[in-house]
Amino acid sequence: MPPTKHLDKLKTFYRRKRRMPSYAELAKACGFASKHAVAYWVHKWQAADILGRDAAGRLVPGVRFSSLKILGDVTAGWPSPAEEEMTDTISLDEWLIDNRESSFMLTVSGDSMIDAGIHAGDVVILNRGLTPRTGDIVVAEIDHDWTIKYFEKRGDRVRLRPANKKYKTLEPQEELRLAGVVTAVIRKYKTASLRGA
Repeated sequence: MPPTKHLDKLKTFYRRKRRMPSYAELAKACGFASKHAVAYWVHKWQAADILGRDAAGRLVPGVRFSSLKILGDVTAGWPSPAEEEMTDTISLDEWLIDNRESSFMLTVSGDSMIDAGIHAGDVVILNRGLTPRTGDIVVAEIDHDWTIKYFEKRGDRVRLRPANKKYKTLEPQEELRLAGVVTAVIRKYKTASLRGA
């Protein structure tokens, strides 16, 4: 496995620039003497699924680029003794996204799905390739307005139901276009500063 300090430099560059470095930029960031050394470590990172390449051959984050350690589990009921023990590592992309090609993200506004645990500012991951079933949460355009709601279908009749009693269930009068089925919800409680990273 490549030295952690080199990988940390790569991740810091990506966080700051929101793109992967060129070979020359990576050589400078990591203190490599030659592009040959860069190519060696890039190959190692690709073999470990830390890096990948897009259709044009450019470097992109791999499925393990942002992996985090899983240190065990925690009880949500009565407190119990806990021991820190690394059981695995996981990439959030790998865990949250089943099909990268048909998935995309949206930021939620409004509170119509608050009782489903979806709040304004949350990010939802959608899969446009799934056929919605009754009870799924979907993003849809109904009569020219976009919304996120529970999907309900009985026979040929489709309704979009909110998860907040302040709002009414919607039925399309003119048209209904489904953008995708929600497969995950992401919420940040605190934002860590990247200064000094």
